[in-house]
Amino acid sequence: MSRISKEEVKHVANLARLAITEEEATTFTKQLDDIITYAEQLNELDTTGVEPTTHVLDLKNVMRKDEPKKWISQDDALKNAPDKQDGQFKVPSVLE
Repeated sequence: MSRISKEEVKHVANLARLAITEEEATTFTKQLDDIITYAEQLNELDTTGVEPTTHVLDLKNVMRKDEPKKWISQDDALKNAPDKQDGQFKVPSVLE
């Protein structure tokens, strides 16, 4: 028994804005049915006591801690600015 019909394959292709031929629909139906059959084998596994995961590896936050550091002075930051005013970068207006 097929787990996906040719009409469903055509419907999904239409939703994805893909133009497929009858031959392609038949091929994709067989391929998708094989994929679904393979994935359904997971239902046979005993997962009692196995916690759900979002990733196969136990990843932790790998980003550095956000700590304030001394940076360059305001004068140094503005030193090479093409245009500045009142201690700030001056840029062309984008709004009318």
